[in-house]
Amino acid sequence: MKLLAAILTALVALEHIGILILEMFFWDHPIGQRIFGMTPEMSASSATLAANQGLYNGFLAAGLIWGLLAGRRDIKIFFLLCVVIAGIFGGLTAKTSIMFTQGLPAAIALLLVWLYDRFEKP
Repeated sequence: MKLLAAILTALVALEHIGILILEMFFWDHPIGQRIFGMTPEMSASSATLAANQGLYNGFLAAGLIWGLLAGRRDIKIFFLLCVVIAGIFGGLTAKTSIMFTQGLPAAIALLLVWLYDRFEKP
């Protein structure tokens, strides 16, 4: 279960690196407009806000990677909780699918990280 928890945590980090790239570098391009369902005018007017969001997603990914590399359960739990909360908030305020595409994978990884330490730690 430790390996599965690490793999899922890494996948959540990779997802947030992908979101960083989309929001910071492709928001105001046809790729970003298609993925986020925006008109060129809408993406142009919100590009600065999207870049800011992308940076925050990068911080989430960095925290998860830090937790994985350091082998620190507390750091992984903190950043996975941040992703779960952000996913719930995004799902309630922006687009329901965010809860499932970002919040759910983080919640599953969080559960596995917690279970591993709780039941399998020597």
